[in-house]
Amino acid sequence: MSEALIRLEGIEFSYPPDREVLAGVDFALSPGERVGLVGPNGCGKTTLLHIMVGLLKPTAGTLGAFGKPRREEADFHEVRRRAGLVFQDGDDQLFCPTVIEDVAFGPLNLDKSPREARAVATETLRLVGLEGFEERITYKLSGGEKRLVSLATILAMKPDVLLLDEPTGALDEASKQRVGEVLRGLPQAMIIVSHERGFLEPLTTRILGMSGGKLVANSQSPIAARSISR
Repeated sequence: MSEALIRLEGIEFSYPPDREVLAGVDFALSPGERVGLVGPNGCGKTTLLHIMVGLLKPTAGTLGAFGKPRREEADFHEVRRRAGLVFQDGDDQLFCPTVIEDVAFGPLNLDKSPREARAVATETLRLVGLEGFEERITYKLSGGEKRLVSLATILAMKPDVLLLDEPTGALDEASKQRVGEVLRGLPQAMIIVSHERGFLEPLTTRILGMSGGKLVANSQSPIAARSISR
């Protein structure tokens, strides 16, 4: 079996003053896996994604990513390049005046030349079905378009893993279908937080639920306990 891309062992986390949200999470993401993560609001799903990329530090437990233990801030620089987090709200991810500037920002920070970064951004926009959107004003986009541009900003950095926080939240059915089609065509391993089982089931290899601060197989799904090794 391939080595896990991300591995969590006994992860605990509490928000001040004493609100425990994670109480010993064990989890491993293998290459090629697409894991759905479900649970009520406030149960710790987003917190777990943020811990995986070092935006939050667990109070206990160990975290490994891409074959190395990750403890200090410096350890997560590589993780954030290789595991792309798509935030729940597109407005938290998009900050440049135009679409092409937002999507090219990541490649520029990976030392691509302006010409190379623009070429990567243009190709990535084509990949997510937004060819011709390069000069669109970001804040004027629809919710579905912002979600796809947010995904493009991450894909332009060529990550190994995608961490998607509510990728269909507040979208209409046509936009949800479009996002799902894009994700199905991608090769990356994924963790997808969502309340929408109908979106997750055809897209994921297994679905886990948050219960009592831990991850458990989600028995409501026929694929819940299935683990696929690639």
